[in-house]
Amino acid sequence: MTDANETTTLDRLVKRFGPNVIAPALAGIIAIAVSALTLLLGGHNPIRAFEEIAKVLWSADSFVLISNRAAWYYVAGVSVAIGFKMGLFNIGADGQYRLAALFAAYFGAKADLPPILHIPYVILIAVVVGALWASIAGILKVTRGVNEVISTIMLNYIATGLTAWLLGNYFRYKTGTLLSATKSMPVSARLPNLDRIFEAVGITMSDTVALQGFIVIAILVGIGYYILLFRSRFGFDLRATGLNPMAARSSGINPKRMVLITITLSGAVAGLIGMGALLSDPQHFKYSDQFPLSLGFTGLSLALLGRNHPVGIALAGIVWAAIERGTQPLTQKGFPQEIGKIMQGAFLLTAVIVFEVMQRRAAREAVREAAAKASIQLEGAPA
Repeated sequence: MTDANETTTLDRLVKRFGPNVIAPALAGIIAIAVSALTLLLGGHNPIRAFEEIAKVLWSADSFVLISNRAAWYYVAGVSVAIGFKMGLFNIGADGQYRLAALFAAYFGAKADLPPILHIPYVILIAVVVGALWASIAGILKVTRGVNEVISTIMLNYIATGLTAWLLGNYFRYKTGTLLSATKSMPVSARLPNLDRIFEAVGITMSDTVALQGFIVIAILVGIGYYILLFRSRFGFDLRATGLNPMAARSSGINPKRMVLITITLSGAVAGLIGMGALLSDPQHFKYSDQFPLSLGFTGLSLALLGRNHPVGIALAGIVWAAIERGTQPLTQKGFPQEIGKIMQGAFLLTAVIVFEVMQRRAAREAVREAAAKASIQLEGAPA
């Protein structure tokens, strides 16, 4: 009887708030529990660790830094989610954004344009390069049947070698230093920060942080993703092809054409990932050996956590960035530096498991309801 009551309570929670709310909440609780257990096994006080994390997060500077990094992650998540909505796994976003950032940095630094043209010019280069590099995997899939997971992974390795070769031999700016880097972006190609938003409400921040203008681009990407995928005929065709290619073909949709367009579009958005560092981050403003890495792989995690929904990916990006920010100073307090990775990994793994469990429960419940309705109709039918 107790089990039945517990099941009913969980079902009511899921029906009231939806699996997209309950699953991340449960995943967060489990991730915290796993992290606390890990700290205990390592001989550390988890309560003290979480207190230190809370101290770091509770500040205007942390809010800004988390927002800046979450914007990068959000664009990465959207780029991967576009493919996921059609059943395509674009594992190559990492190579696509690094190659796009390299070309955008080199040609953007060489151009002499007013800001109103310079910034779109740099962004256009990044989008085109990302799209072209991703289209290679799309062409291989529709013409030769090559699995996109294999091709995009291999293209990541090729992109790594290609960027290193181009940067070292052709795109490197001769500064007399050992650092391989392009020329810094001119002021006309840099996105203005958004600090005036805080100043307008009376919030002051330190001089070491600034709310990056790339957040505006991330918001526009999210709006465009929502309109394209959920409010357009193309988005309907894309999702229909992902759910059932045979049925989509019967309705007049060309699956091969949709595959090529989708993976190319995914690469185009992936090309924007590096623009946060290139156009907004004072630590970069150029492509170098120290350019942020693995942002594309982070996007894979966020697309899974956010269930490919624009709002879900945004929340996942904020949580991911908050964990990174909150756990950074723990090493100075004697805690292991791996605790942040453990928390992120536990959050991702448990979220995927909880989502799967809830989907199966929902499927069984739907079958039971359909069977009950069918039996009622049969009983009421005339003999």
